[in-house]
Formats: sequence, structure tokens, C-alpha cells
Amino acid sequence: MDTPAHPDHDLRPLLDQVRAAHRRQPPAYAQRMADLERLGDAVRRHKDDLARAVSADFGRRSRHETLAADVMTTLDEIKHLRKNLRRWMRPQRRGVNLTFLPARGEIRQQPLGVVGIVAPWNYPIQLALIPLADAIAAGNHVLVKPSEHTPRTAELLARIVGEVFPPERVSVVQGDATVGAAFTRLAFDHLLFTGSTTVGRAVMAAAAPNLTPVTLELGGKSPALIAPGYPIEHAAERIAAGKCFNAGQTCVAPDYVLVPREQRDEFVRAYMASVRRRYPAVSANPDYSAVVNHRQADRLRAWIDDARDRGVTVMQHRPDSDPPPPGVEVIPPTVLLDPPDEAMVMQEEIFGPLLPVKSYDSHDAAIAYIQGRDRPLAFYAFDRDRRRLQRTLDAIVAGSVCVNDTIIQFGQHDLPVGGVGPSGMGHYHGHAGFLTFSKPMPVMYQSRLNSMWVFDPPYGKLADFMVKLLTR
Repeated sequence: MDTPAHPDHDLRPLLDQVRAAHRRQPPAYAQRMADLERLGDAVRRHKDDLARAVSADFGRRSRHETLAADVMTTLDEIKHLRKNLRRWMRPQRRGVNLTFLPARGEIRQQPLGVVGIVAPWNYPIQLALIPLADAIAAGNHVLVKPSEHTPRTAELLARIVGEVFPPERVSVVQGDATVGAAFTRLAFDHLLFTGSTTVGRAVMAAAAPNLTPVTLELGGKSPALIAPGYPIEHAAERIAAGKCFNAGQTCVAPDYVLVPREQRDEFVRAYMASVRRRYPAVSANPDYSAVVNHRQADRLRAWIDDARDRGVTVMQHRPDSDPPPPGVEVIPPTVLLDPPDEAMVMQEEIFGPLLPVKSYDSHDAAIAYIQGRDRPLAFYAFDRDRRRLQRTLDAIVAGSVCVNDTIIQFGQHDLPVGGVGPSGMGHYHGHAGFLTFSKPMPVMYQSRLNSMWVFDPPYGKLADFMVKLLTR
């Protein structure tokens, strides 16, 4: 169902309709499996349409990046959910206290009801459809609000969802930020938001009056720490891969690099060499994604100017003399050498192909630097010394960690996605997503033969004896 822009009061009847349908008939196992299968089939059927829509919204988005990061990850998630759903739904036996035997207990994973999903623009397919698939697997009905910054993709998602689900089970709500704000004020049974930390605070405040539980997938400045002695060329290659993918518009992209002072220049040379190999051209290269819109591109340019004004050395990969095509916002891969913490590029999540490279004098000082900042959504440790690596992992708290590579942890079924503190709260993906959108409901089954009558008043000597026995 394609629900266009609505004033606040018009969204409540839609929520009521979806909630009433869920109360009448919560989806059982067979329905969930069929829904997931049809959703996967629809994504496969429209994969080329989706790639074209995302590229049109960005001005230019690498087709391979869309198919790999948006389509493939969504299909893999659906496949994983269908493979494991029966086992996850099975009630889990739990023991009871010795005093209450022969009673027995179990945990049943009950669907919450109606889940709201607010998806961002940077990966507009997978960040809408993966949580949707998780919520469906858990037996919920869902309302999805795609980003207004990718309107063509949002419209196509609405059409795809409409092919798969009746509107009372899943609906897509389209509209601007005003509609998004109204959406977050609805009394969902759970709300998942993916986006910036600033907007995440507003979403949490909007959900609070309804006591709506929230999962916030935010961002922050995810550091990469290169330990002394680690092969610099390999580190540079893998950091370039994670930073340049989707032109850095990835919530778990490495945001800045900490490198031993004596190896800083070697790292920068290796990083720029990797960038040149990957992108011999930038302006008209279909493999190099554009920045999503003029506003975001202007923000990044302003941060580069701010760094230059502070005396920071800025290096850019600019192999082209020709400008990019009209309507395509291209920011070349950029390195900034030792920007001060006061620089704008060190104050907020970059979300673009700008890479600050910070020198450190001791590994302990680098760890202390990370500990002194907000806890990141991701942390990238490059180290082959096992003892030092374990000390590093013991010291750092992050949403996720990848050792000796970047961003690949995000696509693992059995590794939950989720931040900590300013980088978010809650988790999803795979079993973690199924659990997030379920209520673990404890159930205790009393036996016909039980001793609870001992504690019925009027209390006598037997009750006195039992109390003394159980409290000594």
C-alpha cells in the first residue's frame, strides 16, 4: 500500500486498521514463511528496477554497490530467517524452583503487534527491508516510513510491498520530515529508527509519551586503529575499501584512522595508491557513487574548507579535469592530516569520503583517545599481536568490531547490528532481529499434584514448619 503524505491525525486510522487485523489473526508459522518467500521473490524480480531507482535518487550510485549492499544482503537475511524460523518459534523449556516441582516452565516468543520502521537514505532498500523481514518473521504487522531523500526508491518499495502484502499487514507511508515526525509519534508496539544521533534523540522523545520501545541504529565516529608493526599496505587497502564504498555514506564506515606517528605518511601513500587503483576516474566513473544531494555535498565541502582554514593539509584524489555530469554531486576521496579535535570534520560523523588520519605516539594513548569520545557504532582494530589485540578489545566498548578489515561485520547473520549510547540502542539482524520484535513471554504450568495448599490460610503448624525450612 502506498500511503502518501498525511497530516498527523490521518496516520492513526491506518495504525488502528493494521493493529485490528493483527489482533484478529496474528500470523502463524506458515503465513510468516509464505510472506518472507514472496518478499524475497519480489526483491529478486525488481532488483534491476531497485538499482536504477537508487541511482536516480543519488544522481549516480554504483549498480554493483546497490546489488551487493542492498539487494544481496536483504535476500540473504530472508533466506536465513526462513531456514531458522521454526526453531526460533519453538517454546524453550525453563526450569522452576525446587519448591514448586513438579510444575514446569517455558518461554514463548510472542509477536509484539505492530512495528514501525523508519529507514534512512544511504542504503534505502536493505535498511527498510531487513528490519521488515525480521519483524515479519517474529509475527508482526508493519508500517514502514522510507526516507524522503530517496523518493524514487520509496515509491518503488511501496509498489513492491503492495504486491506482496495486503495493506492491513504491511503498509508503506511516504512523505517529508513532517510525516516522519508524525509517524514516530504513533503508538507502535515497537519502533526501529535508523539515522543520525541528533534525529535519534528526537525520535526517542516522540516515542516516550506512548512508552513505545525503541531500537535506535545511529552512527558516530567509528575509529580504525592500526597497531605498531601491522602491515601498512594491507591496512590502507581494507580501510580504503570500507571508506570509499558508497562514497563513505555508510553508518559503519571507518570515520578516522589512528596510526603510529612514524608510519602516518606511509599509510597516506598506501591509502591514496589504493584509491587510485580502485577509481582511475572519479567524475564520470559509474563505480564511484555520488553524494546523495547538494545539501550533503555542501556540508562536506564546508568541512574541507574549515580544515584548510585551520592549516590542515588536505589531499584529494582528483584524476579528472572534466566536471561531473549535471545533477551529480561528486566529492573525491580526501585525506586530512592530523586535524585538530576542534575541526568540524572531527566533531560529527562524516558520512562521506573524507578520512582524517591522526598520528599517535603510543598504542595506550590511542586507546585512551577512543575511550575519551562517544562510544562508536563500529571499531576497526588492525593488529596481529594476539595479546595486545585482546587488551584492546577489553578496553573498547563499541556497537561492533571487525579485526583486520572494515564494514564486513554488518552483513553477518549471527552478529547482531546495534550501537551503544550515542551510537544507538538495541539490536537486529538474524536471531537478534527476531528477538527484538518478539516478547519473550514466560509461561508456568502448574501440576495437578502440588503443595501450594500448604500456604493457604488459615496458617497452621505445617505452614510454620515449611516457612522455617525454606528460610533457614
